[in-house]
Amino acid sequence: MNIVLLEPLGVSQETMDRYAEEIKQAGHTFTAYERTEDTALLVQEARDADALILANMPLKGEVIRACTHLKYIDVAFTGVDHVDLEAAREMGVAVSNASGYSNDSVAELTLCMVLSLLRHVREVEAACRQGGTKAGLIGNELRGKTVGIIGTGAIGTRSGELCRAFGCRTIAYNGFSHKEDTEDMTYLPLEEMLRQSDVVLLHCPVSQQSRHLINEKTLTYMKKTAILVNAARGPVVDSQALADALNEGRIAGAGIDVFESEPPIDGAHPLLHAKNTLVTPHVAFATEESMEKRAAIVFDNLHQWLNGNKVNLCL
Repeated sequence: MNIVLLEPLGVSQETMDRYAEEIKQAGHTFTAYERTEDTALLVQEARDADALILANMPLKGEVIRACTHLKYIDVAFTGVDHVDLEAAREMGVAVSNASGYSNDSVAELTLCMVLSLLRHVREVEAACRQGGTKAGLIGNELRGKTVGIIGTGAIGTRSGELCRAFGCRTIAYNGFSHKEDTEDMTYLPLEEMLRQSDVVLLHCPVSQQSRHLINEKTLTYMKKTAILVNAARGPVVDSQALADALNEGRIAGAGIDVFESEPPIDGAHPLLHAKNTLVTPHVAFATEESMEKRAAIVFDNLHQWLNGNKVNLCL
C-alpha cells in the first residue's frame, strides 16, 4: 500500500521516523509532505495514495476524487468537518478520526479560559506591568457556579469533571442525544440550560443541528454575568451576534479558540475586537502530550486498517 502523510503531526522527527519504519517493514511505502493548501499540489502529492493521513488541513472533494486508488483517510483530529465526506462516500473511501487524544488538553485550556475571564487575568497582568493596581478589576470565583455544557462527549465530560473539582454544579443541553441524568449531570432544554448557567462551555461537533446554535436569540437567554467558551468549532457560534452581545454588555465575557476558518484569522473578524474576549489561534488540542497520543492513535488506526480492521470510523 502507498501511504501518504499530507502534513506534519507535531511530533519529533525521531518519532515520525519510527512510525515510518514500521510501515516500511510491513512492506508498504510511506511519503511525508509539508502542509499546503494549493489544491493542484495536493492532487499531485495524493493522487497515487491508497491511504492518506492528515490533521486539520482542508481536504476538498476535488482532491479526493482525483485519488483513484484511495481507500482510506486517517484524520489526526477529532472533528472531520474539514474533509469532504460526501466525496469520500462517493468514492467508497473509509474515514477515521483520532478521537480521545485531546480530551485533557482541550478541557484544561477551557478551564484556563474560564478562570482567566473570571479573574480578569489579562487585564490585571497588563495593569501590573503598567504600574497600575487591581482597581476596577476585582473578579469572581468559579466555586459555586453553574456550568452548562453543550456537547458531553469525552471532552465535554472531562471539562465537567474539572469544573466539579472546583465546586461547580454541571448541567448540559439535551438536544444532541438521549443521555440520562446522572448524579453529576442534569440534561435540560437549551433555553433552560442557558438561563441557569453562569458559564457555558461549547464542546459539540459542527453539524446542521449545531451550526449557529449560539445566535442572537439564544444569547438573550444567557445571564448578563455569564461567560461563554467555544472550544468546539467556530460555526457553532454566530460570531457577529456574539460580538454584539459582548460589546453591548449582554453577556460578561467569552473565550474563543476556534473560528469559522483556521488561523491566521482575518484582522477584521468581529470577535478579535469584542469587549472582554480572550482569543487563541486554535491551540486547545495542542500540547506535547496530546501530539504524542494523537500520533499513536493515528498509526494504530492505519495498522488496524492495513490488517483488515476498521476502528474509530466516521464514515
